[in-house]
Amino acid sequence: MASRDKAEKFVELANKRVNKALKDIQLIGNLANRQNYDFTEDQAKKIVRALQQEVDAVKQNFNTVAETDRKEFFLEMRKATSPDD
Repeated sequence: MASRDKAEKFVELANKRVNKALKDIQLIGNLANRQNYDFTEDQAKKIVRALQQEVDAVKQNFNTVAETDRKEFFLEMRKATSPDD
């Protein structure tokens, strides 16, 4: 698959998947309405923990990709030391 095709596919899927995930998270947020639902503090913490762990995993995946995509290496030139130093 050409690089341009991969980029286009990424944007297409990212738009669909992120919007779906945001909508689903909003629906999960609706569960916090105590007028409609009864839940324990422990249940709420478990939901938030599960969501946070998955977001952290996604962040790690993107960070790992960004780090492994770096192909440039650079060293700075050391200042020459003079005999007076």
